[in-house]
Amino acid sequence: MKRNGIELSAKFIWGASSLAGIFVLWYIGSKLPSFALLLPNPIDVFKFIGRSVVEPIGSYTLFAHIGWSMSRVMIGYFFASIVGIVLGFIVGWFRLGEAILKPFYLVLRSIPSIAWIPLSILWFGIGEMSKYFIIFISTMLIVMTNSIDGIKDVNPQYLDVARMFGTSEKQMFTRIVLPCAIPQIFNGLQVSLGAAWATVLAAEMVRSSEGVGWIILMGQNSMNMVQIFAGIIIIGAIGLVLVSIMRLIESRLCAWNVREH
Repeated sequence: MKRNGIELSAKFIWGASSLAGIFVLWYIGSKLPSFALLLPNPIDVFKFIGRSVVEPIGSYTLFAHIGWSMSRVMIGYFFASIVGIVLGFIVGWFRLGEAILKPFYLVLRSIPSIAWIPLSILWFGIGEMSKYFIIFISTMLIVMTNSIDGIKDVNPQYLDVARMFGTSEKQMFTRIVLPCAIPQIFNGLQVSLGAAWATVLAAEMVRSSEGVGWIILMGQNSMNMVQIFAGIIIIGAIGLVLVSIMRLIESRLCAWNVREH
């Protein structure tokens, strides 16, 4: 226990030191004439973030913009997780399901999420549905991939022994395959949540007037580098928090398969 505490403290110190080093380099770079137009002063960026908590950016304050983005991410992510897990089970466990769905899965996996933006506008217009769709399509395949891998990676000897004892296919799936696949599925849920949050910028490019992605786009339109960097930092910080929450949930629900991250 003491050793684990020391390791966590060391990781925290090294992480904090690296962030401090990046901040110092950023500050120095912003003062150099050759980088002054490319890098805003980090102090100005964090002051902008602080002001935006109480002063609106456009029609909303910072937390309202974050709320808009989070709602879009969570709705798209929720349905992507359900569909991805179900399809992953079908492809990973049933041979007929694999034969029918895997070709479509392989084709869709090679298409970048941003390529779906024009089609989402034609299908769903410029409202919220198009944003949900972009987030859905970018995250569902990640969950599906990890669900398939989790099922396929189950030790076949476990299944052979179960069959020798007359275990039914349903019992094998619920008592052997599913518990063995859950850690890999959680890994997919964790990665896909980060991808969903990263995709929100592309989703909010589809005619939006609110959200963290909108903050960045408006900064681009007005050539406001401080606002652009503020939006990037906000996206990165919230993405880190979301992934950390997923890791905590995984460590509680998959305690038998604790992995080093």
